[in-house]
Amino acid sequence: MSLSALTDAQIQELLACPKRVQNPGSKSRVDGKHIRRDFQVTSVDDRHQFVLFTRQSLIISDSFSAGLRWKSKSGEDVILMRCNGSDHPHGNSIEQFDFTAQPHVHQATERYIVAGKRAETFAEPTKQYATLTGALHELVRLTNISGLQTQPDEPDLFD
Repeated sequence: MSLSALTDAQIQELLACPKRVQNPGSKSRVDGKHIRRDFQVTSVDDRHQFVLFTRQSLIISDSFSAGLRWKSKSGEDVILMRCNGSDHPHGNSIEQFDFTAQPHVHQATERYIVAGKRAETFAEPTKQYATLTGALHELVRLTNISGLQTQPDEPDLFD
């Protein structure tokens, strides 16, 4: 399947299919000004391969991302979902919707693919996490991944 033919229904199927981390002991590594960690993920039915990744800035504590990349059989990769930190404002150009710097969840959409933009350009703000640890937990929960121990952020008593 070509990335340009990816529909919202197919994206939802990829997000919802049960997946399992193959290398839960993956080690972090320094990658430029970030610490990065990659996990190999396979759908339980062995039809799909994914990479679960985390990235944390060494300079800006609120600059982090936990994401899920689908590795299509055609060789194209697409980020299906990304949970980002609050270090920057975000704008959804098609919907003409912007929001201030706050944690947000990016999700691949057919309309952004058709518009020639990165598949996961669309994003919505969230209060489900404030740290990379919480973002990873939320991503694993939203994308039906097992085989990796994660923890949600502690609730903010003053929020």
